[in-house]
Amino acid sequence: MADHVLAGEPPVALHLRRSARARRISLRVSQLDGKVTLTLPHRVPEAEALAFAESKAPWIRSHLDSFELHGPVRFDSQLPVEGRVRRIVPGRARGVVLTDDSIAVPGAAETLPARLGAFLRTRARERLAQASDEYAARLGRGYCRLTIRDTRSRWGSCSAAGALMFSWRLILAPPPVLRYVAAHEVAHLAEMNHAPAFWRTVEAIHGPYAGPRQWLRTHGAGLHRYRFDK
Repeated sequence: MADHVLAGEPPVALHLRRSARARRISLRVSQLDGKVTLTLPHRVPEAEALAFAESKAPWIRSHLDSFELHGPVRFDSQLPVEGRVRRIVPGRARGVVLTDDSIAVPGAAETLPARLGAFLRTRARERLAQASDEYAARLGRGYCRLTIRDTRSRWGSCSAAGALMFSWRLILAPPPVLRYVAAHEVAHLAEMNHAPAFWRTVEAIHGPYAGPRQWLRTHGAGLHRYRFDK
């Protein structure tokens, strides 16, 4: 439930958050769900923060106007797979068939999200395992297991025991982005931090990474807008 509502048409829900680390009032519009969060230091009066939000109303609304939350995937909708936008169409084969321009999914419309989601998870695991194996060989380190999840807070992780975890939604991004994330997590097998030595390790096994890293920062949140529920 919203803490406050910014008047206007339509009204905008504001979620207030006090932070001991905040040094000033700030506003954030989530690229995942359009949630508007107003953060304020502990000693700043709530009225002052709300006045700040009112003064930024045009900025808030402009961001919300450009925000688009995709509904559940369905026939005739479009979905990026490996960075290429394809149209979802009914399929006649037993399994999902991927072409340059389409994703043919067999079965009834109500089973489409689950069937397509399973296909993408399998494809993501295959691509990530292949890339992780390649980078681990270059590094000369092995990992103990690889898991695929639907995480929102991170694209991947590497545990101290050498377990790799990745978001399956990386299969929606261009292949160089998926490969960069695989290299990033594999590099943690040698460097469990983000010190300069870690980034040198990433470059040593992957090559230049600025491009895919920036793509993920700019476009990554959009990969979470596609829903695979009914």
